[in-house]
Amino acid sequence: MGEKRSIIINGLIVGFLSTLLVKFGNPINMGICIACFIRDTVGSLGLHRAEVVQYLRPEIIGIVLGAFLMSYGKKEFQTRGGSSPFTRFILGFIVMIGALMFLGCPLRMVLRLAGGDLNALFGIVGFASGIYIGIQFLNKGFTLKRTYNLNKAEGFIFPIVNIVLLILLISGSALLIVSAKGPGSQHSPILLSLVVGLVVGAYAQRTRLCMVGGIRDLILFKDWYLLSGFIAIFVAALIGNMVFGFFKLGFIGQAIAHTDGLWNFLGMTLAGFGSVLLGGCPMRQLILAGEGNVDSVITILGMAAGAAFAHNFKLASSAQGPTANGKIAVIIGFIVVVLIGYFNIEREISFKVKGDVKVEG
Repeated sequence: MGEKRSIIINGLIVGFLSTLLVKFGNPINMGICIACFIRDTVGSLGLHRAEVVQYLRPEIIGIVLGAFLMSYGKKEFQTRGGSSPFTRFILGFIVMIGALMFLGCPLRMVLRLAGGDLNALFGIVGFASGIYIGIQFLNKGFTLKRTYNLNKAEGFIFPIVNIVLLILLISGSALLIVSAKGPGSQHSPILLSLVVGLVVGAYAQRTRLCMVGGIRDLILFKDWYLLSGFIAIFVAALIGNMVFGFFKLGFIGQAIAHTDGLWNFLGMTLAGFGSVLLGGCPMRQLILAGEGNVDSVITILGMAAGAAFAHNFKLASSAQGPTANGKIAVIIGFIVVVLIGYFNIEREISFKVKGDVKVEG
C-alpha cells in the first residue's frame, strides 16, 4: 500500500510540475515530453536543421542526473550492458519515428489529453494496442538476452556527458543552436527546468514509473501499480491546466498536434510495440541510463538518431498532419520490429539420439 501511495504522489508531482513548466514558458501540453525534448536537443547540437525545434532541454539533463544521484545515493547504481546493443539502437530509432508521427512520447500523450486534446485518445488506444502486440512476442519467448556487469566507469560516462551539455547551456555556448521561433523558442528558465528534471528523475527512479510497464502489467497481471502513477499525472495536469487557463477541449486547433486519427493511432502503436521489446518507455530508458544501464544509453542514442533522421528527411509530422515520407517510415518500422521480434524468440531445440551422437530434431 505504501508503494502505491508513493507512485501516486510521484504522479501528482510530475503532473503539477509539467503544467508549471508550461506556465513559465514551455509549449502548451508539452511541460515534459521525452521524445520532443530529445529531438530539440539533437537539433540544438546541429544534428538536424529544423529551425523551429532546436533547444538543449535542461529537463532531459535533470531527469538523467536525478536518477543517477538517487540510484548512487541508494547504492543501486550498477553498470551493466551487452544485451543486443545494436538491436536496441534500431528499436530506439523506430520508437522515435512512431512518437514523432504522433508528435509526442507516452508522457506527452497523457499531458495532451489532460489539456483537452482529444487527438491523444487515438494515441492512447494505439499505444495500448502496440503493447498488446509486443506482449504476444514476450509470451512466445522474445528476449534480447541477458545483460552483463561492466566496468563501473562505463556507467558514469552518460551522466558526465549530460553535465558537459549543462555547462554548455548555462554558459550560453555558441556551439548550441537555439530556435528563434516555434516550439524550440518556448522554454521555461534553465534553473526551473533543471530542478523539475532532477525531481522527476529522482522520483521516477524510486517508483519505476513507466507507461509501457503500467499497461503491460495491467494486461498480464491485472496490476494497477505503475499505471496508477500515470492516472495521477493526468489528474494533476488536468487540474493545473484548468487553474492556469490552458485547458482547451476538442480535436481542432490543439498545440503542436494534428487531427489525423489513423496516423496518430499507428504512430503510437509502433512506439508501444517497440517500447515493449525494449522493456520500457522513453522516460524509463532515461532513468535506467542514469542508473548505469549502458543498453539504455544505446537506446537513447538510437532515439536521438531517429529524431535527427526524422527531421532531416521529413518523416516527422507537423500541425498540418503526417508527411508521405513519415507514413512510409512507420510502415517500414512495423516490418522491422516484427522481424526483430520474430528472430529474437528463443525456441526450444529438440534432440534425438542416433547411436551415441545427439542430432538436432
